[in-house]
Amino acid sequence: MRFLGLVNKLNSLLIKTTARELRKRSMACSRYEYVKTYEQDDTILPNVWIVIRIDGKKFHKFSKTHNFEKPNDENALNVMNAAATAVMQEFRDVVLAYGQSDEYSFVFRKETAAFKRRSAKLLTYVTSLFSTSYVMQWSKWMSLPLAYAPCFDGRVVLYPSDENLRDYLSWRQADVHVNNLYNTAFWKLVLDSGLSNQKAEERLRGTFSADKNELLFQEFGINYNNLPAMYRKGTILLRKRVISDGDNDQKGRQAIVPLHEDLISSHFWKVHTEILGKYVPGTYTAPEIMPRLVDLQLNTKHEKGDYEKKQPENLAGIS
Repeated sequence: MRFLGLVNKLNSLLIKTTARELRKRSMACSRYEYVKTYEQDDTILPNVWIVIRIDGKKFHKFSKTHNFEKPNDENALNVMNAAATAVMQEFRDVVLAYGQSDEYSFVFRKETAAFKRRSAKLLTYVTSLFSTSYVMQWSKWMSLPLAYAPCFDGRVVLYPSDENLRDYLSWRQADVHVNNLYNTAFWKLVLDSGLSNQKAEERLRGTFSADKNELLFQEFGINYNNLPAMYRKGTILLRKRVISDGDNDQKGRQAIVPLHEDLISSHFWKVHTEILGKYVPGTYTAPEIMPRLVDLQLNTKHEKGDYEKKQPENLAGIS
């Protein structure tokens, strides 16, 4: 009996001590928890297209340091494409990405619930993932070692209608044409004609697109429309089921596919209906030479006419 009484006293003492400690912790939490009220609610409105656009910070200096080819460096552009592919691999709700120069836009479907639609979470994750993936992909495309890591800033823009989204992407692609035509003419005058930067700017000041096209053709024998489409139209990334010769799986394998098409025209949207409609990746018939960006994802090896398939590679380098 004495033993049982002692046990009961110990249990009672333990319960009182535990309750006292819990009260102390509760009081401590409630005392400081008020600071959460200073956090701003940044939940994005429902049923809107979410576009996150990232831009390179001081990329003029970065490109000069790393000796980018002028006016376009194909490998440097593909580093951007590879980094954007890594973002799309991480976020399946990104239905389209569009890039040019040192910028990329990522379009999230209207219904996405990623990060509970918190603007800051989406923006910081996409920007940081793109930046780190850029560094990870550098050595696969560039011959010079990376002297220092680049920086990217970002913004979130919301578009309520399909028309608004199409107009946004059309604006970005029109920007490619204007900038690339100018840069092509400018660097031809500097590199081939020997003009100084100032003289080349003076030569092009006040000219229209037709004037620049005429200059390129008459002085350098260049038909602007024959330049690589990636330079003139930028890069569109879409999730597709890749069908290739010798592939036993007729359904194909999913990969992020780079396209260089005119997305301003209605034809693009009629072909790629999955973007605005029910999101089911369309098919992509691989050309005879598989784009390297796709090949890296599928991780294929061409041996004696057959493809030895492995699991698609995560270009972000994360699980």
